[in-house]
Amino acid sequence: MREYLLCLAAAAAVTYLTTPLARALALRWGAMAEVRDRDVHDTPTPRLGGLAMLAGLLAGMLLASKLPQMGAVFGDNDNLIPALLSGAGIIVVLGLIDDRWGLAAPTKLAGQVLAASVMAVQGITIIWLPFGGTLVLDPVTSVLLTVLVVLVCINAINMVDGLDGLAAGIVAVASMAFFAYSYLLSVEIGFERATLATLVSALLVGICLGFLPYNSYRARIFMGDTGSMLLGLLMAASIITLSGQIDPAAIEGGTLLPALIPIILPLAVLVLPLLDLGLAVLRRTRKGRSPFAPDKQHLHHRLLEMGHSQRRTVVLMYGWTAVVAGTAVALAFIPVAYALLMLVLGTLAVAYAALRPRLSRLFAGRSKSAA
Repeated sequence: MREYLLCLAAAAAVTYLTTPLARALALRWGAMAEVRDRDVHDTPTPRLGGLAMLAGLLAGMLLASKLPQMGAVFGDNDNLIPALLSGAGIIVVLGLIDDRWGLAAPTKLAGQVLAASVMAVQGITIIWLPFGGTLVLDPVTSVLLTVLVVLVCINAINMVDGLDGLAAGIVAVASMAFFAYSYLLSVEIGFERATLATLVSALLVGICLGFLPYNSYRARIFMGDTGSMLLGLLMAASIITLSGQIDPAAIEGGTLLPALIPIILPLAVLVLPLLDLGLAVLRRTRKGRSPFAPDKQHLHHRLLEMGHSQRRTVVLMYGWTAVVAGTAVALAFIPVAYALLMLVLGTLAVAYAALRPRLSRLFAGRSKSAA
């Protein structure tokens, strides 16, 4: 645990220290997020925060490669580390171009497919699925499904990045939950295939925590597509190297629920981004628009319309993520009944907090009518 926490701290520190440099570069280069009708911010804000995140990732990886206790990560995943870094490099270059000059949605999608494919052909692929025991995938299906998972994760994080600190905080909370389960598999149970997922999850937490001081309301810098796509790609790599490469039949017993957790956990840790993505695609296609056409009807927009401030909206979405992801991870440690009780109580608490402005207006209206 100490080595993972050390790498997390290094990623956080380097991200924090390099974010002002990324901001200065964005100002000098003209990579600014101008104010548009669908935006919540009211002043032009520098982008390129993803460059600082990349620096944090590289620093954490470099430190991990020098720690003796992290040998399993690099010794047993020697082909996966270059795959991860090459995919990250492509996605960052794509994000830089988009943040500075803007890219059409098809062009951006093609770049995302390229980054996902580069990772997949080098070994970061979904090898099997926990259906009907263990369903082993053929090479073509494996690569195609991997690319699809990466695309969904990238665009889910990209779409949820609409408020100061929202995407970074959600990814931090989700990665903490994912780290807890992957650490259980890799260290406590000894699954060497889970070590890379554990390290990437720890680095994701560090990257987001290092960036949040500059990105929380009112943000001094945005992560831009450079950052949101990088976070999505890293989340996808964590999910694939854990859920898609760990044979569920090998972890039967106890409260691990091996047939369900590999399916539940990836959905749980990204529940809000995936829900927001799905609703956006459905909403836009029903209106005959492109799924990538922007609008102002995302989940965070609706919470704002209900009367919540930006800060409270962000905290509520953190809460939803923590409740669902925490419950999924809890299934690995406690009886199912207790985990479900935690889910119900947590959901009720967050739902009450979300509906409180409407309830207050409703009771105020009834009081006036009675008077």
